Amino acid sequence: MRAVPAGLGSGKRFAKANCFSKLAKPPTIYKIVGKNVLDGLGLPTLQVEVFCTIQNFTKSICSVVIPTHFEVCENALPELVEAEEAERRLAVSTAVQWVSETVTEELRGLAPTDQAEVDRVLRAFFANKVQEEKERKALEKSQEDSAGPVPPPQMLPPSPPPPTKKRGQKPGKKDSLYIEKPIMPAEPAEPVLCGSMAIGAVSLAVAKTSAILGSIPLYLNIALLKHNQEQPATLTMPLLMASVVSCGKSSPGKLNLMKEVICIPHPGLTTKQGVEMLLEIQKQISKILEMPTPPKENKKGLNGNKRGQQPVTSKMSHLGCLTINCDVMEQPLLLIQGVCANLELELGTNLHLAINCAGHELMDYNKGKYEVLTGTHKNATEMVDLYVELINKYPSIIALIDPLRKEDSEQWDSICNALGSRCYIIAGTASKSISKLLEDGSISIPRSHGLIIKHTNQTTMSDLVEITNLIDRTKHIAILGSTEGESSDDSLVDLAVGLGVRFIKLGGLSRGERVTKYNRLLTIEEELVQNETLGFNEEHIFSHFNEDAEKALEAAATAAGELPGPLEPTFPTEVVEESAKS
Repeated sequence: MRAVPAGLGSGKRFAKANCFSKLAKPPTIYKIVGKNVLDGLGLPTLQVEVFCTIQNFTKSICSVVIPTHFEVCENALPELVEAEEAERRLAVSTAVQWVSETVTEELRGLAPTDQAEVDRVLRAFFANKVQEEKERKALEKSQEDSAGPVPPPQMLPPSPPPPTKKRGQKPGKKDSLYIEKPIMPAEPAEPVLCGSMAIGAVSLAVAKTSAILGSIPLYLNIALLKHNQEQPATLTMPLLMASVVSCGKSSPGKLNLMKEVICIPHPGLTTKQGVEMLLEIQKQISKILEMPTPPKENKKGLNGNKRGQQPVTSKMSHLGCLTINCDVMEQPLLLIQGVCANLELELGTNLHLAINCAGHELMDYNKGKYEVLTGTHKNATEMVDLYVELINKYPSIIALIDPLRKEDSEQWDSICNALGSRCYIIAGTASKSISKLLEDGSISIPRSHGLIIKHTNQTTMSDLVEITNLIDRTKHIAILGSTEGESSDDSLVDLAVGLGVRFIKLGGLSRGERVTKYNRLLTIEEELVQNETLGFNEEHIFSHFNEDAEKALEAAATAAGELPGPLEPTFPTEVVEESAKS
């Protein structure tokens, strides 16, 4: 018998093994395990791990961590903090139970590559949970009604307040005070079903599992879902929205209006160049704030202070940026202007600014007005005038996030008409949840240029694809944002790239849970460059708001017909030039 050359027999065995592996059953989901872990603030959140059966062997494929929807309460009453902590613990423990008991049984045997089917099962499971909750509440109400109504305590109507007089008004002179229209009460918060974060976490974990088994990055798997399994020729990096300072309601100074002052590097810069610029800006801000205030100043100090104001101090916030105490609106903007001048950067050219106003946090319901500065209140119409004045003075601001609470829809119309051709008006908290937007099939209330969407609660990968498609069809812009309590999971960045959103809002370049996402952005950009699939971002374009055109866009999107043409564009460079001329 002829001897077989060394290595040839083993090669045949490998070939035979490969042949059998190709004939083997594709990987299927074996089980999904939920676990209570800590987020970047040391608060409980949900981790999901996926195990698959691969060639008759069970193997752990990946895990993801999803942040909770809860906002970080600063300066809140202790009893409110305790109540929210208890609610958070219950939400996470319920989600862990759902995942490890029912969801794992529902998904066992499904192919992780079939995202549509996985999401369909998850949606059906969630719908059943919603129905169970409705039935439970109805039962509770019927039991309360059968126990008999409790008579309300009798209360005397309050006596009307004495009429106020203007300063210097003579006795007997009729008062012609303008009676303001009462404000709309705050809408009740959209209910969040306890444990709903299990749905979003499992959907993401399955998408990541599919990517790993297919030996492709998660962002490419999401892009394939977005484009009906057709691989796009290029992918663009989302533009950075990085928080640099915070002067919101919880900051120590008088200024409440600017929860986040955000820097947006020019679209022509790479992500790496943008991150490097932002790091230098952050470093310079820290240096300036550490400088002692000089004994003699002219009109303005080095840190943007006016003479006689308390020096600006800072601390690192949960948003990854410095919380500083400011007494007037100009202070944080002058601070950033000074930093840019030191770095030889031109605001409005090298980078632009955005302001997260957090309008819902500013409303003083006792007075029915927004408290923009401590002791300074403005009604909704006056807020529009304030923003117009602010943009006129600082044309490098190209985005206002939540300038008003959602209930003031008339003023959202006004601010869009006044500033829509010069500045993005963005709805974040003022917008509805993704589930509600998809249910309504409309994103026009409140009126805005775009929305901040977040991957939380019951939002599946299919939901994210659907909402970004709706945003694209209606010529709005999508911003994928992180939550206030973030984890170190960087999947959010892959979602942003795969979905093709215009901006990504990650907070500041501090705190590990946020920096890890910036690092992931840099890694993805390098991969796209190496693969020659990196697309380029367009300049910022603002559309003139036209009610008829918007209705036509909505109708076209609803009918899912051909994409309508763009509205009249305006470029920010033109805005800066026009402002300089005037």
